[in-house]
Amino acid sequence: MASLGLVMFILSCAFFQSFPVSSSNNYGGLFPDLYQFSCPQANEIVMAVLEEAIAKDPRMAASLLRLHFHDCFVQGCDASILLDKNSAFKSEKEAGPNKNSLRGYEVIDEIKAKLEQVCPHTVSCADILALAARDSVVLSGGPYWEVPLGRRDSKTASFNKANVNIPAPNSTIQNLINLFNKQGLNEQDLVALSGGHTIGMARCVSFKQRLYNQKGDNLPDVTLEKTYYNGLKSICPTSGGDNNISPLDFASPIRFDNTYFKLLLWGKGLLNSDEVLLTGNVKKTKELVKSYAENEAIFFRHFAKSMVKMGNINPLTELKGEIRKNCRRIN
Repeated sequence: MASLGLVMFILSCAFFQSFPVSSSNNYGGLFPDLYQFSCPQANEIVMAVLEEAIAKDPRMAASLLRLHFHDCFVQGCDASILLDKNSAFKSEKEAGPNKNSLRGYEVIDEIKAKLEQVCPHTVSCADILALAARDSVVLSGGPYWEVPLGRRDSKTASFNKANVNIPAPNSTIQNLINLFNKQGLNEQDLVALSGGHTIGMARCVSFKQRLYNQKGDNLPDVTLEKTYYNGLKSICPTSGGDNNISPLDFASPIRFDNTYFKLLLWGKGLLNSDEVLLTGNVKKTKELVKSYAENEAIFFRHFAKSMVKMGNINPLTELKGEIRKNCRRIN
């Protein structure tokens, strides 16, 4: 008969295999190597689906990065953005900042289905969003970072918070700072995360005001560089064309780099919320725009750090929330 000491030793080993603890940082109950034993193929599966999806549609990388951002800013990083409406709540997908704008839900569905086949009821939809955002950046040429894992999925969504918490494209600098501060993010996080606009597109409706009526006087935004302004007018007419799209970084729209910040310095930022980082009379954001334009390595480092910080906004951990079988509905 085995001794009590041996039994305890075996049990303790089993415990640490089931609940591995990161050797580096503890991110408020989240751990980068959480699935090391319970679903070792998780990272591989996410990356394989994304490689195929982004090869088919390079714009999908930006869409998946944005999906994670719009999830975290509403009621924390809890995959509430993925829930379809039901009798208990309206879907965040229908909120102003998301309707006819957010994309990539079917890519998340595909990742989830493949993970459920291999490791059922293990990897949450919220963690899939965080991993998909990181891998989309990497596949676009951007930095890699360890993603702390262990978020659980919410059983509710907030249509109202989605309408209030997500920064609008015509935001002033103070409005942006306030909305980021509300999430525990500072001015450096604001500028670094705005650099995610180095990839992706925006609809005409989100920048039309800058072209034709910036201050309610039927005049364009004076900070727009002339040639760039004339080009945008051909994409975005005074009436109609609201769903026409333009790249946020026209110089390298599918490459994650620091060109976005260089364009801001040249008056070629697409959204008002981009340009005010430089022109909004806040010394810190202005200095960071210049710093990132000059030094891509600093931008990459700060971006990765801010993504981890954003991914840690009010996660549901341990017994809170659930691990959805289907990301579109609660179990």
